[in-house]
Amino acid sequence: MNPESLWTLCLLLFVDGATFAFFTTPLLLHYGKFNAPWLVAVTGGGASALGSVLQLLVLRWALASNHPWTRRWTPSREKLAATLERYPSASFLALMVARATPLPDAPLKLVAAAVGYPALRYGIAIFLGALPYYFVLAVVGSKVKIPVWILILAMVAVVVGASIDAWRKRRRPAP
Repeated sequence: MNPESLWTLCLLLFVDGATFAFFTTPLLLHYGKFNAPWLVAVTGGGASALGSVLQLLVLRWALASNHPWTRRWTPSREKLAATLERYPSASFLALMVARATPLPDAPLKLVAAAVGYPALRYGIAIFLGALPYYFVLAVVGSKVKIPVWILILAMVAVVVGASIDAWRKRRRPAP
């Protein structure tokens, strides 16, 4: 696997989109050094959107299933109800704007899965939102040559921070 290849970027963004999407920003900053920003935005956005659609479909299946092992990985009905109350509409524009920013889009993804938002429309919204965001990050990556070790350190920091946050939330007593 060539660490500078556009195919490698697409594979990594697909996996990132299908999982937790922790590594999108560092990947785009790194691969922006080796490829034209518009090419990174279009191909990376497409790969990421496909991964996100896969995640949406898996999440939709997990929410609908009654298997005991899926309960560990899916939110409780109470959390789902609270999210649906807080984000009543997972509209195309909201999904697109959420993807065009570095802000987490998990609540909207959860709502989209819960309400059966069409997967194709979801993928298109994610792709269109990714285009400007991915383009800007690829341009920054091409202009500011950030060393790989700093990007790896940033990825580790994100994972550690998310893990600590999840651990703290689990330890917090229920209201």
